[in-house]
Amino acid sequence: MPTDQKPATKPGTPSAEGLAETVRAAARKGPPPVHLWDPPWCGDLDIRIARDGTWFYLGTPIGREALVRLFASVLKLENHRYYLVTPVEKIGITVEDAPFVAVDFRIEGAGHHQRITFTTNVGDETVAGPENPIRVERDPETDEPAPYVHVRRGLEALIDRKSFYRLVEAGAHHAGWFGLWSDGAFFPVILSEEMQES
Repeated sequence: MPTDQKPATKPGTPSAEGLAETVRAAARKGPPPVHLWDPPWCGDLDIRIARDGTWFYLGTPIGREALVRLFASVLKLENHRYYLVTPVEKIGITVEDAPFVAVDFRIEGAGHHQRITFTTNVGDETVAGPENPIRVERDPETDEPAPYVHVRRGLEALIDRKSFYRLVEAGAHHAGWFGLWSDGAFFPVILSEEMQES
């Protein structure tokens, strides 16, 4: 979900280094309970997550994977905008598409009983199912599919192309649709008749 509308930045916006230190302190006792934190907005930081999942700070890719994972652990979606959240501050960032990319998956079982577990570029694992649905959007001009899977708290991962092509091999027809079964739920990808025509 693009988020290019940004409010005016408040003076005194913290640096990425200061934010990282606050997050580290908050995460010492386990995964950050972001859903419990509701701090005041403290402005925007020049952090951007590109469509391919690369994180940028001040226009330069963040090369430290540990830092990216740290920031990803406190990412929050609120009113169609993305923030990095600590117990004391909420910092707006830019996300070009989805904040994560699903770079791999594994399938257990088969048919209606199969479970698809995705791995994201920041190390999260999510089992597609009723609580973590798969959805496919199509570009209105090119008809190119863009598949997503829910990861946590409204945050999604764009399923990368190689994984999507592999997923299609595990698909099935159901109720007039070709799609994917996972954890007891069916997720439509394309109408069966459209697939036969293509």
